[in-house]
Amino acid sequence: MYKRLISIVNEKQNNNRMKKFLGSIILIAFFLLPAGAATFQGGVSEQGSGQASRIIDKQTGEGIGGAQINLPKQNYATQTDPNGFFELDTRIDGPSIMSVQKENYKPFTMTVNDNTFSAPIVVGIEKSNASDLALDSNMYHLGDNSYSDLSANAGEFRMMAIGPFYTKRFTLKKLNLAKPVYLVIGSIIGIDTAMARSMGQNSIPNAFASPPEVYFNGNKISEIQLNGDGQRIKLPSNLIRKNQVNEITIKTGRNVMQTAYIDYDDIEFMNLIIEN
Repeated sequence: MYKRLISIVNEKQNNNRMKKFLGSIILIAFFLLPAGAATFQGGVSEQGSGQASRIIDKQTGEGIGGAQINLPKQNYATQTDPNGFFELDTRIDGPSIMSVQKENYKPFTMTVNDNTFSAPIVVGIEKSNASDLALDSNMYHLGDNSYSDLSANAGEFRMMAIGPFYTKRFTLKKLNLAKPVYLVIGSIIGIDTAMARSMGQNSIPNAFASPPEVYFNGNKISEIQLNGDGQRIKLPSNLIRKNQVNEITIKTGRNVMQTAYIDYDDIEFMNLIIEN
C-alpha cells in the first residue's frame, strides 16, 4: 500500500493543484483510517475500500482499543485490537443491529447489512457526559410474533416478542434543565408504517401499521414513522421529574387494515440513552 501511494504522488507531482490534496489523503490513509474506509459519525459516511474496520474517538480520531462489538441476532461478539481495528467473522443476511460499547463512551448502535462491510467502515463514538444516562443496552422485540415475510426486516427477527409495549423506570439526578433533554433510540427496525413503505423500507403491498408511540411519564410525546439509527426524541421539560422516578414506555403499532382482531406490528430496538 505504501509503495502504491508513493507512486501515485510521483505521477501527480507536476500537477500543483492536486499535490496538496493527495498529500492530505496519504496522511489520512496512514495515520487515521484504513484506505478509503466508510466513516459513520452522526449519519455522515464516506465510501472506499480496504481490509479492517475501525472504532475511533469522534473528537480526536484516535483508535479505541477494547471496544465491545455485538450483533445480538447473530449471537456474535468481538472486540477491537489496541489500535481500534476489528473484523467481523460472521454472515449478515439483511438489516441487523450492531452495537459498540466502551467504558466512558456513549453506547453506539447502527443498522448494518450484508453490504456494509464490503469495504471497511470507521465508526466514531463520543465520550459520555456526566449528565448522560444509559437506560438500557439490551435488544427488545415488541409485537405478537406474527408478521409477513415482506415486513421490514422480518427475515432478521430472532428474538421472541415481550408483548406490545416496553417500559423502563429510572431516576434523573445529574440534569441541567436549562438545556434540552433527549431520549435517544440507538436503532429500531421492523416498522411497517405507510411512510416506511413509501421510503422502500418494507414490501407489503396492501397493508400498513400505525407508528410506534413513545410515552414519558404517562404522556404521549412522539410517534416513530421510520426505521433507523440515532432517533432523538425531546423530553418536555415540564414532564421531567428531577431526583424522582421517571418512566419511558414504547408501544408498537397495529395493522390498521386488520379489523377482525388486533395484529401488532413486530419491531425490534436496542440502546436507549438519555442525553442532556
